[in-house]
Amino acid sequence: MDEKILMAHGNGGELMGTLISDLIVDIFGKDSVQLDDSAIVEPGHGSLVFTTDTYTITPIFFEGGDIGKLSVNGTVNDIAVMGAEPKFLSCGLVLEEGFDISSLRKILVSMKNAVDYAGVTIVTGDTKVVEKGSVDKIFINTSGIGVMGKYSFRNKINPGDAVIVTGTIGDHGISIMAERNKLSFSKGLSSDSAPLNHMLLSVGEKFGSAVRFVRDATRGGVASVLNEVAGNKDFSIKLIEEKLPVRDEVNGVCEILGLDPLYSANEGKALLIADPKKAEEIVKEMRTFPEGMDAVVIGEIDLDFPGRVYIETYVKGKRILPLLQEDQLPRIC
Repeated sequence: MDEKILMAHGNGGELMGTLISDLIVDIFGKDSVQLDDSAIVEPGHGSLVFTTDTYTITPIFFEGGDIGKLSVNGTVNDIAVMGAEPKFLSCGLVLEEGFDISSLRKILVSMKNAVDYAGVTIVTGDTKVVEKGSVDKIFINTSGIGVMGKYSFRNKINPGDAVIVTGTIGDHGISIMAERNKLSFSKGLSSDSAPLNHMLLSVGEKFGSAVRFVRDATRGGVASVLNEVAGNKDFSIKLIEEKLPVRDEVNGVCEILGLDPLYSANEGKALLIADPKKAEEIVKEMRTFPEGMDAVVIGEIDLDFPGRVYIETYVKGKRILPLLQEDQLPRIC
């Protein structure tokens, strides 16, 4: 096989057939990928959850993962936060002419490892090759289908409900920013890309409707996601600064560069709003999973600033956390 992606790899001819059979199907498995225009799947009983996302990160390889791992975990998590069990994924590749096939192989192996760990299957896909300069090396689209569990994670939010985060904040965005800019003082930073479906499925099964709402805090970070939750509502969301779990490495880079980890992307963390009587039990359950070892209650729902998100600072002051007008860092997922 050629060492570089050629335009002919996307023309439907012999080279494209070789790329699909000798690389993509060889890695994902002949029993997994159905080489037809669509895949026939049997998701089981219950309502279906469907999602799609496109991944365009720079750099495509980074500490803690790569664009392949990111594309699988991101789509798995978008299904899991609805209270559903992810089952099937598609894989759409847009490749730049001249892209190293060795890099493509590495990305596909990473995707295969990610789907195996999450317990899902890539069942169909598509590959396109475009002229050099039309994309930045590789873009990946993954769509996913899941089966709804017994309990939805979209329930009524009430004053007094607890706000929980499943782990440390801002790891992915700050890690990508540091790697992209080759910051010599950013040792110890790593993306947090991880699948949350096993952990969230267990929480759903054990605590049911005590879980009011779940979202993964990806682009825009914790503050942006919570602003979407509180927007135009009759309640506000209070975060307690001293309870926010932020790694020293992330905090250090943010302080030097004037960034806020609350607005930095996470790719393996979720926010839960839950019955306060069950909050600590939910945290305890999540901490039994590697993805939830640093889970903690970080705030509550109240009525002080309806429609807004705010933080109670170390000195007991109150500061509104608005939606950002611009991204702190573009193209991080």
